[in-house]
Amino acid sequence: MPYWLKQLEERWQTPCAKAHVADVFLRPLSALYSYLSTQRRSAYLSGQRTRVRLQAPTVVVGNVVAGGAGKTPVTMALTLALQQRQLQVGIISRGYGRSNSQCLEVTTSSHAADVGDEPLLIKQATGAAVFVATSRAEAGQALLAAYPQTDLIVCDDGLQHWALERDFELCVFPHWGMGNGKLLPAGPLRETWPRPVDAILQTLHANSAAAALPMPEPPPPYWPLSRSLAPSMRNGLQQQKPLQSASEHQGPIIAVAGIAKPNAFFSMLRQAGITPSTCVALPDHYAFEQLPPALEKLAPNTLVLCTEKDAVKLWTLLPQAWAVGLDVQLQPEWVDTIVQVATARYRSALKLAANG
Repeated sequence: MPYWLKQLEERWQTPCAKAHVADVFLRPLSALYSYLSTQRRSAYLSGQRTRVRLQAPTVVVGNVVAGGAGKTPVTMALTLALQQRQLQVGIISRGYGRSNSQCLEVTTSSHAADVGDEPLLIKQATGAAVFVATSRAEAGQALLAAYPQTDLIVCDDGLQHWALERDFELCVFPHWGMGNGKLLPAGPLRETWPRPVDAILQTLHANSAAAALPMPEPPPPYWPLSRSLAPSMRNGLQQQKPLQSASEHQGPIIAVAGIAKPNAFFSMLRQAGITPSTCVALPDHYAFEQLPPALEKLAPNTLVLCTEKDAVKLWTLLPQAWAVGLDVQLQPEWVDTIVQVATARYRSALKLAANG
């Protein structure tokens, strides 16, 4: 990460950062961003611009802070929990970082460059129907046309995608909360907060207390979520072994992370008793078109550990790399609330449309 970007990110996450010369330029840009985003939101909510209602209850899992809140692991955990309830779930996403703008169905053999790394990971982890498109509404319509028996749609990211009607909004916050509370680019906020949502989920960090969040009125349910590394890891050769075996490895260990907060991954490895010889921090959504220098010439008996998001790309070049996933468990009552509220709102909207 460039030094200037690292400094900017640190200012974003610091609630009481000291004044800086950059503020002179960033504040006017934040004011412009606020005006444009507010106008856009108002245009959709007032009916000036058309919103699309999908023919299934729709749950949006999103955030108001830029990057690294943990939306995708929550989407995966929610999907698996819904599937355990015998519900057929469909996932829609923009597919951040992909090389085209087509509406595509994601398969287990899709390439991350075509569909995005996170949608591909979700598909491989859950087996659910997954569609990507620039317009989430288009993705949802295509999914329902292909899988009309779908019981519920989950939108991975899209809290600010106002063109899509939604029946439940789950807003995910990282443990550091909303940082300095300023809008992009002076701060991390994608939109003004607080604003009404149906539930707030905050991912917790083992070594620090969760930052307090300003709450909308009336306050929605607040769900604190602890996360840990999954007890087993797998590689691109269809092999699996206990994560604990990495702590007993006799040889170099290289940890690789191309995510928003790579140090969080490295820290969790250390907490699990795994001490990497080398940590390779890469930009979020790193494409792995070629191997990073640290992985080009591996010493004998080198163990390479990576995140699941990186694995769907890295395995094409280095199938012996081991993917270490997250163990995310949503409370059953949280899932019940999501299903009940989303279903009731969807039925109410259909009834209103029929009487309109």
